[in-house]
Amino acid sequence: MTPPTPPGSAPERVLVSSAFPMRLREIHLREIQMPLKEPFRISSGVQTVRRILLVRVIDEDGREGWGECTCGERPNYSPETPDTAWLAIREWVAPRLLGRDLATARAARPLLEQNFRGHSMAKSAVETAIWDLEAKRRGVALAVLLGGEREEIEVGISLGIQASPAALVEKAQACLARGYRKIKIKIGPGEDVEFLTAARAALGPEAPLMADANSAYTTADFDRLVALDDLGLLMIEQPLAWDDLLRHAILQRRLKTPICLDESIGHVDRVEDMLALGAGRIVNLKVGRVGGLASALAIHDFCHARAVPVWCGGMLESGVGRAVNVAIASLPGFTIPGDVSPSERYWERDIVRPEWTMSENGRIRVPRDRPGLGVEVDLDRVENLTARVEVLTPPAN
Repeated sequence: MTPPTPPGSAPERVLVSSAFPMRLREIHLREIQMPLKEPFRISSGVQTVRRILLVRVIDEDGREGWGECTCGERPNYSPETPDTAWLAIREWVAPRLLGRDLATARAARPLLEQNFRGHSMAKSAVETAIWDLEAKRRGVALAVLLGGEREEIEVGISLGIQASPAALVEKAQACLARGYRKIKIKIGPGEDVEFLTAARAALGPEAPLMADANSAYTTADFDRLVALDDLGLLMIEQPLAWDDLLRHAILQRRLKTPICLDESIGHVDRVEDMLALGAGRIVNLKVGRVGGLASALAIHDFCHARAVPVWCGGMLESGVGRAVNVAIASLPGFTIPGDVSPSERYWERDIVRPEWTMSENGRIRVPRDRPGLGVEVDLDRVENLTARVEVLTPPAN
């Protein structure tokens, strides 16, 4: 395996000449509905079927790139949903990109940021598809284009809130036996201390456990959160409101356990704010949440230069979104196993070939030898899952 780049040094990335423009001819929007193998419950709700918005971009040479919008069905994680993202792409994202020469995929971000607030996941879905397109045009893997160095990445798993501490213990033990390198346990008020204490007692002091609250707590719960300090957790993720750095800083001063921020980190300036305030010590980096790969690279580079641990979070992605996560997680600053589980974790059958698989020692291979995402979209499978389609083209002159 290629040794990771030391903190402070930037990873090498493929240099792209401005003489290699892309012009988008079409943007295809497609909603698919994928049943989960088992319900997934967090503090704000339960999901049994995943509504996924796929984006396919096609250039004037007929080459294509794929992206995935990672928003949830309801605005409980972010303000976006598949319906708002569909509207945003049709009305505002696509008109800024269709029929326009793009020297690189990175050139899409400024076009999508100027006088255009929010809608990060909608922007990311199209922007990541353009990165896939560029990688294919250049004949390189997306991971290589991004500057990824690892040939394999370590894999963690996210466990939804379970019915009882005993059920959690059984599930967590099975995950350790399967080889997962980190176990994230979803928690909420009243479903936290007892559950995590049982898991720690059963799995032992060395088991790599962390908690994720998805903003379920307030200042009234500080004592309950401080009680988790004795459990030796890797981190407590996003215990307080998504837009509240101040109270996270107050809580972090009371905790020995590092706070990891997820929903609070929308761009690189928020990482700088986190460090200045002492609101957290670790960053969960999700490409969709931060508006795409260009923004994700900026956050990675900022954190890597300051030795701030980063890991890749998951959003119940299909194999398309998972391919983006595998590629970004191969960068040197990703020092903690991410929620990049194999296809079998969530789906009876994924929408890509080959499906994502995990080795017995909890690693996924980075497909550095195949252009773009490194997997092929199974069009028949996608068609069978499709609920609606729309094709966007440049406006007629």
